Formats: sequence, structure tokens, C-alpha cells
Amino acid sequence: MYDWGNSAFATTVLAGFFPIFLAKYWADVLADGERTYWLGWAGSIASIVVMLLAPLLGGIADRRGLKKRFLFFTTLLGACTTAALFAVPQHDWQSALVLFTLASIGFSAGISFYDSLIVHVAGADELNRVSALGYGLGYLGGGLLFAVNVAMALRPELFGITDAATATRIAFLSAGFWWILFALPLFGFVPETPNTAVQGKDLQALWQTLKALRGQKNIWLFLLAYWLYIDGVDTIIRMAVDYGVKLGFSSSSLITALLLVQFIGFPAAIAYGWLGQRIGTQRAILTAIAAYTAVTLWAYTLRTEAQFYWMAAAIALVQGGIQALSRSFYAQLIPADASGQYFGFYNMLGKFAAVLGPLAVGFTAAAFPDNQRLSILALLPFFVIGGWLLTRVKTPSGAS
Repeated sequence: MYDWGNSAFATTVLAGFFPIFLAKYWADVLADGERTYWLGWAGSIASIVVMLLAPLLGGIADRRGLKKRFLFFTTLLGACTTAALFAVPQHDWQSALVLFTLASIGFSAGISFYDSLIVHVAGADELNRVSALGYGLGYLGGGLLFAVNVAMALRPELFGITDAATATRIAFLSAGFWWILFALPLFGFVPETPNTAVQGKDLQALWQTLKALRGQKNIWLFLLAYWLYIDGVDTIIRMAVDYGVKLGFSSSSLITALLLVQFIGFPAAIAYGWLGQRIGTQRAILTAIAAYTAVTLWAYTLRTEAQFYWMAAAIALVQGGIQALSRSFYAQLIPADASGQYFGFYNMLGKFAAVLGPLAVGFTAAAFPDNQRLSILALLPFFVIGGWLLTRVKTPSGAS
């Protein structure tokens, strides 16, 4: 249910309305390359903050049983700043980006604590299924709200709303409320046990974990691979709509493509959990990385909105799968009693990578204003090198 709730931010805000509304309403005075540049910086700043805080806070949460409490505060931060986008006036792109950055911090930091709870609710033989089900329900829950918000934006008069701009602002408000509402069951029912066996001050314990990681080649090799390939995934999620806007595709077509991703992504993510059990988690992740590499090359050649739909469908088949199986594969590699701190490093590297991806796309777009297509090719090295490193990771005995 937490996936169901926080996916409203991922769909309605992060991938959907924010890039379009920024371009058409808040930052319409900026050139395409400049807008992409500042959007890239907003994502990168949020990632830097999470990168610096996640391992330390994860360790504190492990020892003191504070995962749910930290998740509560990050949920409030993300949901409230998302809802506050409703009040940002036209042309005030600076305020919009500040609120978006704070909401992104709440979203990303919260995922670190949420991910670490998986070891409290699933056994080793259930990790793939539970992780995939969470992502699948996230696609469905986020997609349902997104569909309602799209209907409001396209036909505001049917909802008694004056215009599409007001409907879009209401969509931001609804995403914040949806996030908080469906987060409540987690806080009431999910168990959490502190790891009292770990002694010492928080910074000392963090240093101990870093030293332990140095001797755990399999874990840090996976983290390095994940750092690279998940950057490409996250950047495509964040920048795909902005890329479509620069290619001249209509807002309604871009929104339709995002809806395709949500409703194909729901069964596809669950099916990917089954695939991981059948062919092995590592092989299934590599299959998804290969698909993303092909899609990145394909995106450079895009010419029509129909092709954009097909590309969105192709991404939907693997997007939830690569996220879900990366989480479950990592959970198989780490000690369960230190999941908060280890998942802090997991999300730290994911967010550190997300600093590089948006910046790579943004700088490429700014450097080549006459050929915006080149910006998408900046993601190829992340998939290729990340996939190669993943092949070097040894699957633990007894794992799928």
C-alpha cells in the first residue's frame, strides 16, 4: 500500500505533469535547453542530499528501531511539498523547482527506509515475489490516480474546473493526499525490530559498515553496477517527457504514453518477479538492462508520436522488473539485521548516480542546442558498463 500511495508522486508529478507544466506554465519564458538544465539540477540536488544522509540515517534506524518513524517524516515532507505546488503562481519556476526538489528528497529518502523493511515482512524465498508485487501495485495505484488527473486536465469542464491549468494544479494537490492516505496502513501494521546487537555511536557504526563493505567484494561490486544502470533508468523516468516536449510531441500524447507505462507496468512487474524465479534474478536484471540499452538507441531515432507509444510500452515491460529484482537481489546479498544501513548505501549510490544522469542529459542538451536528440545518448555508458559489472557479481548460494 505504501507503493500504491507514493507512486502518485512518481507518476502524476515526477514523470507526468511536472515536466510539462514546468515547460508550459511555470518556465515558459526559458529556452528548452535552459529549462532542461535547471530541471536536471533540481533532480541532482535532491539526489545529493539523499546520498549524504541515507547511510547514516539508515544505520540509526537499524539500531533504534526508527525506520518507520523516519519514513513517516520523509512521507510528510514529500507529500506536503507536492501538495504545495498547487499554490505556485504562473511564471514562478524558481518556487516550483524548490518545492519539487524538497518533494523529491522526501520521496527518495523515504524509499530507503521503506526498502529496508522488506526483510521484516518477507523470507528469502519470498523476496522476488513480494518486491515485484510492491512495484506492480505501485504502477496500478499511481496509474489510477494519474488517469483521473489526466481526465481532469483534458476535460476540466466535466469536473466543474475552469481550465486545464487549474486541473493540473489540483492534480499536484491530489498526489500529496493520495501519498499520505495509502501510507497509513504501513505505519499501523508493518513490524519493525531494532538491531540492538550493534553497539557504538552512529558515525562509528557507519564507519564499521564501510570497513565491512570493503571486504565484501560481491556486495560493493553489485552496488557499483547498480549505481550505473539504475541511473539510466531513473533519468529516463525523470526526463522522458521533457525529451518528448523538445521533439515537438503534444502534451496529450506524452500523457497517454505515461498511462501506457503504468497499466502495462502493473502486470509486467509482477510477471518479472516470476521470471526472476525461473531464470534467476541476475539474468532477469541483465535482460532488462539490454532492453534499456536498445530503447536508448531507439530514442535517438524517434520521429513520430506512434513510435513514442511503442517505446513507452517497451519500457513498461522491464521498468518495474529491474527496480523490483534489484531490490530483492540486494536483499539476498546483505545481512538482514543491518538492512537499514545497507539499504542506505543502496539508495545512496542510486541517488549519487541520479546526480550524474540528469546532469549528463542536461549538459549535453545545453552543449548541443541544435540537436537535442544527442542528450539521450549520454545514458548509454551507464547501461553498458553497469551491465558488464553485474555479470561479475556472484549469486549467493541458495538464492534465486
